[in-house]
Amino acid sequence: MPWSVLQLLECGRMTMRYRNLGGTGIEVSAHCLGTMMFGAVGNPDHEECGRIIHAALDLGINFVDTADMYSAGESEVIVGKALKGRRDDVVLATKVHFQMGEGRNRSGNSRRWIVRAVEDSLRRLDTDWIDLYQVHRPDHTTDVEETLSVLGDLVTAGKIRSFGCSTFPAEELVEAHHVAERRALHRFRTEQPPYSILARGIEADVLPVARRYGMGVLTWSPLASGFLSGKQRLGRPVDLTSGRAALNPARFDPAIPVNVAKLEAVEQLVALAEEIGCTLPELAVAFPVAHPAVTSVIIGPRTMEQMESLVKGAGLVLDDAVLDRIDEIVAPGVNLYHPDGVWRAPALTDPSQRRRALQDRAAG
Repeated sequence: MPWSVLQLLECGRMTMRYRNLGGTGIEVSAHCLGTMMFGAVGNPDHEECGRIIHAALDLGINFVDTADMYSAGESEVIVGKALKGRRDDVVLATKVHFQMGEGRNRSGNSRRWIVRAVEDSLRRLDTDWIDLYQVHRPDHTTDVEETLSVLGDLVTAGKIRSFGCSTFPAEELVEAHHVAERRALHRFRTEQPPYSILARGIEADVLPVARRYGMGVLTWSPLASGFLSGKQRLGRPVDLTSGRAALNPARFDPAIPVNVAKLEAVEQLVALAEEIGCTLPELAVAFPVAHPAVTSVIIGPRTMEQMESLVKGAGLVLDDAVLDRIDEIVAPGVNLYHPDGVWRAPALTDPSQRRRALQDRAAG
């Protein structure tokens, strides 16, 4: 029988750990509630989403992460309503970068857009300040100096307490820190990369760079887009017409070699989880937080049942023997797949960066 939130609290099985967020002095739980699935894209029931948020807070999670683009702002509205009366006890994070609405200059990392976007987020969240404001992706049309400058101004104005970035490659983290140092600007305090047992590439560069600069690290997608939920298994048919599979069939099609490699790893991980007395999702959620560079692992449930399943991994501590077994299944620093295609050099993947005609058409 699955454990309910109340049972987890009463039996003491749920033990939340807390860590300092990138030298800011802000203490955050080692697991963070991600709200990407709250709203039209995932769970449109605002009251149920609110109950999930309150259950997470009751379990000791004090860190909530959202973004302006999640369900076109609806997620921020849901979070804002749920935090009424509990705002002072919560470290609230949101993000800026992606297109919001139609028209030019409604996305990116420019001063013009960030000044507008932060006010929109504050209004939707119904709060006077944001604890961690994150640049959701790099913007190669905007100097990073411009971005750091406006974010520093927002700290001075009291609209945000600190700021960070999300899904930046290691070389851009280094560049941003060098620019901040040369120009005496506030620097990125955190980075939010994808990290799971099946996608360990950041162990080779992003995590060491983050440690060198004293950055907090919030990792996303511990379930590897659902592959570590246990629902997809080797030799079983996959419904490519519904759920996540319908949005990106190629990511789940068992006929594609990269997906076969993931499924083969899943079988070994299921056996390991059973051997140590936990579920595969619990093992998956416990894995990222074992890395010394990781501050907090984002869990992104859509339902209360999913939340209860995921938070049980928050109390699981993996010893060296288990981590060694995981290393044998997926070697350190290895990606069995590219998580959401991140960190592929834009100079190679974006034709407009190689073809003048495309640049001219975009400018026109």
